[in-house]
Amino acid sequence: MTAVLSEGLAPELPAAASQREEHDWTAFTVADKDGARRLELAVSGITCAACMTDIERGLKFVPGVKSARVNLASRRTSVVYDPEVIGPVAVLDRMAAIGYPSHPFDPALAGDRRSEASRELLRCMAVAGFGAMNVMLMSVAVWAGNVTDITPETRDFFHWMSALIAIPAVGYAARPFFRSAFGALKRRSVNMDVPISIGVTLAMGLSLVNTMLHELEAYFDSALMLLFFLLLGRFLDENMRRRTAVEAETLATLRAESAVRIAEDGTLSRLPLSQVKPGDRILVRAGERVPVDGKVLSGRSDIDMSMVTGETLPARVSTGSMVHAGTLNGAGVLTVSVTAAVEGTLMAEIERLIGEAQTAKAGTLRLADRAARAYAPVVHSSALLTAVGWMIAGAGWHNALINAIAVLIITCPCALALAVPAVQVVGAGRFYRNGILLNAGDAVERLAKVDTIVFDKTGTLTLPDPVLLNGAEFDAQCLDVAGRLARGSRHPLAHALAEAVAAGASFEGIEETPGEGVAVTQEGRRLRLGSLEFCGVDHDAAQRVRTDYPTASLIAFADGSEPPRVFAFGQTLKADAVETAESLRKSGYRLEILSGDREAAVADIARALDIAAWKAECDPASKIERLKALKAEGRKVLMVGDGINDAPSLAAAHVSLSPVSAVHVAQAASDAVFLGDLLKPVTVSLEISKAAYRLMMENLGIAVIYNLFAVPIAVAGYVTPLIAALAMSGSSMIVTLNALRLRRVAEPPEIRPLQSADGETVGEAG
Repeated sequence: MTAVLSEGLAPELPAAASQREEHDWTAFTVADKDGARRLELAVSGITCAACMTDIERGLKFVPGVKSARVNLASRRTSVVYDPEVIGPVAVLDRMAAIGYPSHPFDPALAGDRRSEASRELLRCMAVAGFGAMNVMLMSVAVWAGNVTDITPETRDFFHWMSALIAIPAVGYAARPFFRSAFGALKRRSVNMDVPISIGVTLAMGLSLVNTMLHELEAYFDSALMLLFFLLLGRFLDENMRRRTAVEAETLATLRAESAVRIAEDGTLSRLPLSQVKPGDRILVRAGERVPVDGKVLSGRSDIDMSMVTGETLPARVSTGSMVHAGTLNGAGVLTVSVTAAVEGTLMAEIERLIGEAQTAKAGTLRLADRAARAYAPVVHSSALLTAVGWMIAGAGWHNALINAIAVLIITCPCALALAVPAVQVVGAGRFYRNGILLNAGDAVERLAKVDTIVFDKTGTLTLPDPVLLNGAEFDAQCLDVAGRLARGSRHPLAHALAEAVAAGASFEGIEETPGEGVAVTQEGRRLRLGSLEFCGVDHDAAQRVRTDYPTASLIAFADGSEPPRVFAFGQTLKADAVETAESLRKSGYRLEILSGDREAAVADIARALDIAAWKAECDPASKIERLKALKAEGRKVLMVGDGINDAPSLAAAHVSLSPVSAVHVAQAASDAVFLGDLLKPVTVSLEISKAAYRLMMENLGIAVIYNLFAVPIAVAGYVTPLIAALAMSGSSMIVTLNALRLRRVAEPPEIRPLQSADGETVGEAG
């Protein structure tokens, strides 16, 4: 893996250690357990799993450091330390001493750094490709001339022209490899970039020597071709990393930065959350996000609790109810007694669970990484032994060096580097054609090993918006009047009613009673829409509706002196949910449902889909506990969910999917996002992944077999660096052509635009 620019660098800090000691670090650290502090660092030079070990081992025995966890995917390190023993500056100095310069992580700059890393690789690849094409034109002339009538002067001219192009091109294009290799050697370790850097450097050096000595061959084209193919693989991999991390910090958008505190004398003042203490009273106005965790002292409202329960319908809160930071207040005004403001809130707990889950997942080596760890020592040993062997056999240093370079080039991991990315590129296209967008480069590998699928309910198995269940029981005039009144309310059920009956324009002069409903007077009649109590529904009438629709959410409509009508709303299964569940069962997958919704609602859905294993009223932590239990059984779990409360479990699962209707936090935590309002992409993603993984293994096998034949021939001295470069390019073409076989898997249906509620096209779906 290549080193890239560090991500999420904080604003520039004082250079002198004494000045940095006096720097205010509170913006970059947060409180952890037992008085400890946690510092999030963006780290330069993290390229592979070996780097994770270096960092964690390097910090393990530092006095005051309690723990250090490295996230390979985001190139971040979380350090928990005792502020009484050690400070942030000492942690940064220790990171620099072990070869990994670090900076406090700043989410505001992370996206720019990731984009710059991709742009750097793209620029390097463009330079390598441009140089290779121009040098190859002159190399072809030299090859043809060497077997015909080219003069030595002309050949030398072409070699010098190639050198003028290749030297600056290689110097620029090879920077990612040189930087990574130099960093590894400084840490007294070896990674895949070391043999690449050595091979390129020796090929360029020998080519210059041969040009000066008027030899027949130079190998500038070999070095540039090698760089181009390897940079292509690196660019594809970095792009996957960038996409999976773009919205990794979207939870921050749900967190209020301040709160309105009510003083003892009743005066109001807006304070930063850091100054809000447990026991304070705060005011939460209509339409605002609740800034803290606390208990309602007064007021009534509807709160969007989807981040806690996953349920899209708002929850009614009143005196004594608990509210949580990040949830959205409805039309009422609440006075809340603070129980937690910054640390200890449910939002902070969700962030912690997501971070821990992503860090744990990042510790799993990718398929290409596992192959690369065993590959580098073989490359070095083969080249070194070749040079030594030929020197012992009496060959001069020039011939021994040529043979060693040929071994380095022919074994350079171009086929290996492309074996997995080539399949990933074709697979990503196949996924996209089926309405599935990959967020993680190794998602295909993990999807291929799935044996258990865990679904969230609301918005995943069911349509995200509530549906009017008993509309056929009412006449058209009643529905039209109720729908027009519903247009004047911000309540989700009122919005669903207006959409279900295609209501006309709202009435003028609608009055809203916070937490209760809306009302208006028309032609001498008082119209009401809202809670059952607000509309005067008696107990028996309400009970009859609840008997017919036991899991439904109810609102009522009262028209003057006429008996109130009760509308029932509920979640409906996605059109192909039953078919998808049956198909997955027949394919041998074990199915479960984990939902934060009510038990009766989850039981209904589980019964309809014939899923025996289900659990209701799950919070984020209990979902993760269930995933851990399945993992302990040896299960490879695919989690499919869409809510904020699903984000930690999406990150913790072996692999995860979320629908395009999911909140941004869930999409960021998942490994892939599927478009449309159907569940078929779940089965398609598993089918494509199994085929892709099979092709990855075949490509790795091709790379190994190629080396088993090519290396002995190169060691024996029958291969020049030029032939080695051609053989290396040939092996790369073979694995690329093999990857194209994936195009025959899961031929997608006709693509149709996916539109949002307002008619705007947001993507495509099958």
